[in-house]
Amino acid sequence: MSRLYAKPMPPGSLLLVMLFGAVLLSAIAVSYCAHWNRQLLNALYAELSVRDKAQAEWGRLVLEQSTWTAHNRIEALASEQLRMRIPEPAEVQMVAP
Repeated sequence: MSRLYAKPMPPGSLLLVMLFGAVLLSAIAVSYCAHWNRQLLNALYAELSVRDKAQAEWGRLVLEQSTWTAHNRIEALASEQLRMRIPEPAEVQMVAP
């Protein structure tokens, strides 16, 4: 009967297997980090788009507010709808504090 003997591993082969595993894990980690970075960048661009739309809407609202609160418009509404007028000097009464 012949015996099967296990050949001894050459020196440094365990180190080579460990380095191969480390390189493989590092490559997977780089791929995962790149994918995660792309996802975060897409989320950032989506949020920036929402911010830009909100700023545009804010600008339109400020413009609309300034139009509605313009002095000559308020004065015209007061005189036309509420029949307000500037009182004559004889109609003004001074009140003591």
